[in-house]
Amino acid sequence: MSFDPTRRFLILSGSALTLTACAPRGRLTVLPNAQGGTIVPIFVGTTRAVDPETDQFGATASEQVLFGRYDISVPPDRETGDVPVPRKNGTPDPLRHFVAKAATRMPEDLFDANLSAALRGADNPGREAVIFIHGFNTNFAEGLYRLAQLSYDLKFSGTIIHYSWPSNANPLGYVHDRDAATFARDGLETLIGQVARSGARKIYLVAHSMGGAVTMEALRNMALRGNQSLIDRLGAVVLISPDLDVDVFRGQAHALGQLPQPFIIFGSRRDFALKVSSTLTGEPERLGNLTDLTKVSDLEVTFFDTSNFNVDGGHFNVGNSPTLIALLSGIGSVDQALADDQRMRVGLLPGAIITVRKATGVFLAPVAVIGAEVTR
Repeated sequence: MSFDPTRRFLILSGSALTLTACAPRGRLTVLPNAQGGTIVPIFVGTTRAVDPETDQFGATASEQVLFGRYDISVPPDRETGDVPVPRKNGTPDPLRHFVAKAATRMPEDLFDANLSAALRGADNPGREAVIFIHGFNTNFAEGLYRLAQLSYDLKFSGTIIHYSWPSNANPLGYVHDRDAATFARDGLETLIGQVARSGARKIYLVAHSMGGAVTMEALRNMALRGNQSLIDRLGAVVLISPDLDVDVFRGQAHALGQLPQPFIIFGSRRDFALKVSSTLTGEPERLGNLTDLTKVSDLEVTFFDTSNFNVDGGHFNVGNSPTLIALLSGIGSVDQALADDQRMRVGLLPGAIITVRKATGVFLAPVAVIGAEVTR
């Protein structure tokens, strides 16, 4: 029995929907008196409009970038890599669930002033900023909570900023989100410029899934506008499981001339979500499940294959795998490690290393984690 492409896609999509339907969706719960969690302050720039029914950022697009700051409480009672939220009608518990201790929308000038103060604060002597760009099928709260989890588990340093674009947060809304991602590129470029003008000396871009497409389009825009000084402000670009056509990525990279360094791609050959995406787009693979490094060998990139650490379908191993998180956090500050010399960076991680012209591939090997120590 054979399957035509449409039937195959419907089967894969149904499987994906079944997997996502089992997990509760994140919702923004503000508990000013929340106690017991670790607070992660997050600045927000978003192209989501405010939903009048919920008075929160929703799935409708805003032509203007809107701003805010959210203090997210990371609960103590959870496994590394988990982002627990209450079930649909459940009661949020700050000891077990991610919640917001404070949520403030603010005008652009107040956002700039607050961001500038954070960048120049005593706890950020390097004036570093990390901008996270979420992926497909993500609502506003889920992007915030995921960034708080990454920041806490991977020990991000610097000022943390979330760029939230208008994903429809629907596992069957792939086409909508692809269009929304294209729309969102200008907003990300605007936000990067504001972060630079607010005093950031180095800006690190960390994008997941379809957020990689948003990021590369924004970088391409910057290059075409001749905004090299802003590109030079980038301390690293990290694409996690990028849902991006390889040829499109190559075109975007060539428009830049030279990719910001270091340029890191985390992927998995067993990424189920990207398999679905590949089926929908009619391509054999996406950038995030690349199997042939020669396809990007003329680009200065480092591709980390995390297939040996697959968790929950392999689409966010960097954020979901406790073992991989322990490995990455064990080499010190993630953003600093990514900024180090490439040979030093690769040597810190266990696995087979191949070099094809300008590209480096690292096939990460399983490790044993004992307490906070990582044993190769």
